[in-house]
Amino acid sequence: MTLPELYIDEDAQSNALIRALRSRGVPLLTTSEAGMSKQTDEEQLRFATSQNRVLLTSNIAEFARMHRDWLAGGKSHSGIILVREQKWGPGELAQRIIRVLAQLPSVLNRLEFLSS
Repeated sequence: MTLPELYIDEDAQSNALIRALRSRGVPLLTTSEAGMSKQTDEEQLRFATSQNRVLLTSNIAEFARMHRDWLAGGKSHSGIILVREQKWGPGELAQRIIRVLAQLPSVLNRLEFLSS
């Protein structure tokens, strides 16, 4: 099974999570690796979309608003996964992210919220 590629923004970026996802074969890129640190949230979503990557973030309110505004304005994005900061350990969080990615036939314009 091929999973969609992830783009992890600064709000969700942690070395432990990155290691956990990569050890499970999830293709990902971080804001640091992409040279996108300190860019606006809008620029992060634009970049993720241009790279056809699902954006993973803990900045729930801002990206939920942006999702709504983009769709209302006729813009598309490659998907957004929202997760509360460190609600689970990195291994459990990685498994939950993979489950969401695997269950979605298409993540285009989808907003998924990881919850218990």
